[in-house]
Amino acid sequence: MDGSRPKLSPLALSIAIALTATAASAGGENFDTVRPGTLPENWTCGVTGKGSPIWKVETDTSAPSNPNVLKQSGSGTFPWCVKQSVRIADGFVEVKFKPLAGREDQAGGLLWRFKDGDNYYIARANALENNVSLYHVEKGRRITIKYVDAPVAASQWHLMRVDFSGSAIKVRLDDTQYLELNDRHISGAGAVGVWTKADSVTEFDDFSYGGQ
Repeated sequence: MDGSRPKLSPLALSIAIALTATAASAGGENFDTVRPGTLPENWTCGVTGKGSPIWKVETDTSAPSNPNVLKQSGSGTFPWCVKQSVRIADGFVEVKFKPLAGREDQAGGLLWRFKDGDNYYIARANALENNVSLYHVEKGRRITIKYVDAPVAASQWHLMRVDFSGSAIKVRLDDTQYLELNDRHISGAGAVGVWTKADSVTEFDDFSYGGQ
């Protein structure tokens, strides 16, 4: 015995590296350790277009993991809030959301491959329209990829999940997959986060993400 460590085979080393990379890019936020009235660490909020969105952690005893949620209560063209420290090219993003109010919209959604406030993907559900939509935003312009009818009850919690790999995108709401397609408009790694539209007052909880 010379005290040296056993060497890994090239295959074992590749698997170990892949597992480490996946673990490093997986995580989540339930907002329960964040002081109400503030934002979670490493989260940045803004708006695509114009407006004055108001993103804050607040208390809601109805939250899936109470007591806290992330809430948008202002208004803007497309308010967003992202975890800038995360960069994922392929993987998933998931959140629970509750549309509370809004005359123009009652929407909640997910962002991924977020490069900046003018370039990213969105999947969203709207309680006023009862549909699920997929968009890409380029140079500040939101462009529809596809939308389908779906029941989205107001003032109730819903679960949305997006899986994305290369050009493949799958969007689920609650227990149903509503969209599965290929789109190549935005590639490469980007941040992940949540999104609303117009005057939507929306709460978010149990945000999670992972990279391949």
